[in-house]
Amino acid sequence: MTGLPQPLTTLAAGQAGVVADIALPAELRARLLEMGLTPGTPVQVVRYAPLGDPVEIKLRGSNLSLRRHEAEQIHVRRTE
Repeated sequence: MTGLPQPLTTLAAGQAGVVADIALPAELRARLLEMGLTPGTPVQVVRYAPLGDPVEIKLRGSNLSLRRHEAEQIHVRRTE
């Protein structure tokens, strides 16, 4: 892992990172935690929709689509 945590949306399609923090309100944070997006989880950006929203990520063998404003509040450390 390299550098300081940065928003998930700073990763390009195909890049990977490890979740460092989820800075969303409690109810949204809880929903993501239930889906397996927890600190320490490796994630990879699969693709961005043509207008940048939503963002598709891969984690724990599944793909998950997030609204861009949610993805901006998920901080990751790059694993390149």
